[in-house]
Amino acid sequence: MEIRRALPQDIRELLHCLKMKSKYAVLLVFVISLIIIEKENNFISRVSDKLKQSPQALAEANSTEVSPAPAKNGSLASLQELDAAFSQLRSHLYNITLQLAGDGDPGPRRHVLLMATTRTGSSFVGEFFNQQGSIFYLFEPLWHVEKTVTFLPGGASAVGSALVYRDVLKQLFLCDLYILENFISPVPEGHLTPFLFRRGSSHSLCEEPVCTPSTKKVFEKYYCKNRRCGPLNITLAAEACRHKQHVALKTVRIRQLEFLQPLVEDPRLDLRIIQLVRDPRAVLASRMVAFSGKYETWKKWASEGEAPLREEEVQRLRGNCESIRVSAELGLRRPGWLRGRYMLVRYEDVARAPLQKAREMFRFAGLPLTQQVEEWIGRNTQAPHDGNGVYSTCKNSSEQFDKWRFSMPFKLAQVVQDACAPAMQLFGYKLASSPTALANRSFSLLEEAQPAWVT
Repeated sequence: MEIRRALPQDIRELLHCLKMKSKYAVLLVFVISLIIIEKENNFISRVSDKLKQSPQALAEANSTEVSPAPAKNGSLASLQELDAAFSQLRSHLYNITLQLAGDGDPGPRRHVLLMATTRTGSSFVGEFFNQQGSIFYLFEPLWHVEKTVTFLPGGASAVGSALVYRDVLKQLFLCDLYILENFISPVPEGHLTPFLFRRGSSHSLCEEPVCTPSTKKVFEKYYCKNRRCGPLNITLAAEACRHKQHVALKTVRIRQLEFLQPLVEDPRLDLRIIQLVRDPRAVLASRMVAFSGKYETWKKWASEGEAPLREEEVQRLRGNCESIRVSAELGLRRPGWLRGRYMLVRYEDVARAPLQKAREMFRFAGLPLTQQVEEWIGRNTQAPHDGNGVYSTCKNSSEQFDKWRFSMPFKLAQVVQDACAPAMQLFGYKLASSPTALANRSFSLLEEAQPAWVT
């Protein structure tokens, strides 16, 4: 105290002035901090009120911003409390988002390609997606391309066909169905055609508003099964495609997986590829029934042994198996562009446990499996007898998938095994060493499926 009193009057006044200024500065900083915190709190409260009033605000906030509960005194006491409130609100918003998804939020638009070869059960598996009401499904749209554009097997022509198929697939996934008008014969007039291949196999093309009133004297070659419709209006079909949440296509006309990379990397698409394979012995047995005229040489050789098998026939079989194997090996190698986009499925596994495999495929594709799909699977896989016709999708799947074993001559099975051994080994199909082993039901021709097949 004596020292303070000893200081000159002007110095004491200066110290007093500095002391008062520092107090005012601290007070000013404190007031500004309170104002900032109060504004943040009011902003958060407004966001919270809006969220409570309209769930649509979730999407507008990208489903990440949340609203904290106000502090008891009406404002947040510190920045630490503000951070805690934001964290709490983010967690709350996340839970709301999950709840909305569970209540039927369709999620992002998916594009599914079911890639197979003839007589592998692709029509049956394709129906899983056709029965899902939110999916726009097309059955073999590339049929028109194959019938219109002629490609010689092998070499540059094989590459050319794959590129054409790929480009058509891309436009179809984008709901540009007008691309098909370049291949449908006769050419559609006014975007109307009664000649779209297997229109009746797509629910989306046989329901309103695509199903227009039938027209007299107009013959619909591939008519809808459950109702009479007029010629297909491609404009209405394209609009229906855009209004559906997802798109799925089934094709047996593209096998080179590597050519699909531009589709996988296209930012407009979220493509998932399911490659369906089947025991090549079963495939040949089925083709000999479905396409009898093309396999006369095989049938005569198997039953009579008179006409020898032509080498080109065996080479074609070997080439088919190799193209399937090469694509599958590419998918299973998990290249960066295909990671999470490829799934390999054996038809035999689907036939033995259809509902389980359907769930796996839908989970892989990021799609919900609806009760309608489950009911269809139950009705069409537990039939007492297989449906009529070689293209039927109604069958007792757990009993029919290996019926070929009891009718195929062993020497025919041997030819297939010799030509397709690498593919059979990759897919887990066992070779039969004798006629007894082939026809012995207790001897399984299947290895266990590998979890790594989903990549």
